[in-house]
Amino acid sequence: MTRSLAALLALAVVAMLPAAASAAPSADASKSCDVGNSRGYGTTYVLSINVRGVSCRSGRSVVRAFHACRQGKSGHCSRASGYSCNERRFNKSRQSYDSRVTCTRGGDVVKHTYTQFI
Repeated sequence: MTRSLAALLALAVVAMLPAAASAAPSADASKSCDVGNSRGYGTTYVLSINVRGVSCRSGRSVVRAFHACRQGKSGHCSRASGYSCNERRFNKSRQSYDSRVTCTRGGDVVKHTYTQFI
């Protein structure tokens, strides 16, 4: 009886191995990128950058293009480097605001958050 139970347990472990391997993240999974110089993007501070389907280098390039397109502290941009961009501003005050930006092109996605002092 003990041998049968041990054999069934071993078989169950072996059967679960392929399922665990297929649960690994895909190559298109979202990843967080190093911001580097948070003030080098044309806004007060870039706080985070996340990409899916593109490299972090390309993501940082899209972020820079987005802020160049905004033309000023309160400006908006709907397209940057061929990406369609949507922005949601929050924590608004007379001195600053925070914003979440999502830029998409097909299945490629570049997201970033920033703080802008006015």
